[in-house]
Amino acid sequence: MKWIAADMEIYAKEKNYIDTALISLIPITIADGAKAAASGGEFVQLVVQEAERQLKGRVFLFPPFAYFVNEQREGLVQRLGHWTRKLMEDGMKHVFYVTCDHAWKEYETQLSGKLWIVPAVPLENMDESYKHEIVREQTARLLNFFISQWS
Repeated sequence: MKWIAADMEIYAKEKNYIDTALISLIPITIADGAKAAASGGEFVQLVVQEAERQLKGRVFLFPPFAYFVNEQREGLVQRLGHWTRKLMEDGMKHVFYVTCDHAWKEYETQLSGKLWIVPAVPLENMDESYKHEIVREQTARLLNFFISQWS
């Protein structure tokens, strides 16, 4: 399921089976490091979209949680905690965050959901077939992580 009107209709009918929220954490900047941040965010979005496609009917892909790279993490952790609590109150049993921003690792224990960090892979000059292979590989790892947490 995705955050689109058509999927919301399906979710309303099938929400007892859709118990996992998937949220990408996307760092943004237009200063130094903008290209790397954009590239990492692009890769994260490709991986979570593929994970949602493979697990449609169990996973709900929410809009990205975007933040400026220089924002104070404590405030971000509080906002993300609010999102997570609200999703769990509304029926989600699992909340997963996916990011390429390794700074989140330091706050992992403070997060209410489970964190998965993908490598920030620069995709812009990569051959399409290799790009798809890397996305599939990272998605497979993410799916294994989901399954280990669902058990």
